[in-house]
Amino acid sequence: MKKTITIALSAVMLVGLLNSCGKKEAEKNADGTAKIEGTITMSGAFALYPLANVWAEEFRKEYPDVKFNISGGGAGKGMTDMLNGAADIAMYSKEISKIETDQGAYGFAVTKDAVIPTISASNPLLAQLKAEGLTRDELAAIFLKDGKQNWKKSTEKVNVYTRSDAAGAAETWAKYLGGKAQEELKGIAVFGDPGLADAVKKDKNGIGYNNVIYAYDINSGKKYLGLEVLPIDVNGNGKIDAEENFYESLGDITKAIADGRYPSPPARELFLVTKGKPASPAVKAFLNWVLTKGQNFVVSNGYILLEKDNIEKQIKKL
Repeated sequence: MKKTITIALSAVMLVGLLNSCGKKEAEKNADGTAKIEGTITMSGAFALYPLANVWAEEFRKEYPDVKFNISGGGAGKGMTDMLNGAADIAMYSKEISKIETDQGAYGFAVTKDAVIPTISASNPLLAQLKAEGLTRDELAAIFLKDGKQNWKKSTEKVNVYTRSDAAGAAETWAKYLGGKAQEELKGIAVFGDPGLADAVKKDKNGIGYNNVIYAYDINSGKKYLGLEVLPIDVNGNGKIDAEENFYESLGDITKAIADGRYPSPPARELFLVTKGKPASPAVKAFLNWVLTKGQNFVVSNGYILLEKDNIEKQIKKL
């Protein structure tokens, strides 16, 4: 009788052990990484939207049980959504303010890009504009002043376009030109980066500004058909010198941003922002992945890598 009880108890223990082992196996992915599941909602800057989608797609190859909801709408919307709990992560394309940090905004710099002036490829003075460019003061006169402007003292009127949504690109551009806020920019207000690019290329006398990824095709590396990038005459000598001539391809402009030939601002860091230090296992795993493996997708998608010590600093914040 005693022997029978011992065998029965051993069988129960064996079943329990097998169930326990099975549970541990179920908690790991096929590659041995810890299994994480859930949904991550991201909202905000058009500047980060394309790269965020690439990151989400690549992350899911390792963590297939994590789903993503990603939407643009502008940096301001992203910050509002995140602080109000409608999004887990805000995509943000300008410096995080003290007001925002006081409300709990906790940011991670993840990459860098730039805002660039854009014009129509049909501009009647295109050759002259590409050869001479415009200085910061000339751009400021166009975007910040009420007076009507003509292209290079010609009879061709300048038609100015700006963003209608609360945009990091707009604030960055305004600050580069000597302003303080997006509201100081003049012009016809258009929603979103794609909308602004489309409005400019359809108006032969139009001028606007876009994040780099909306001016250049990631596949060809060339500027989008109908859109041109207006060179900035950084040294103010009335012409675009060899060291200022880096606008013909995506590779050229990103190299110039990386090595500082293109001014900062309008080059700037881009952020992923959470409300407080992230506690969700899925969000924390995603941010850690973005700052490590995710950096392998930055340059190939038209963005600029941050310095190694900066990346290490961001990882420590997790």
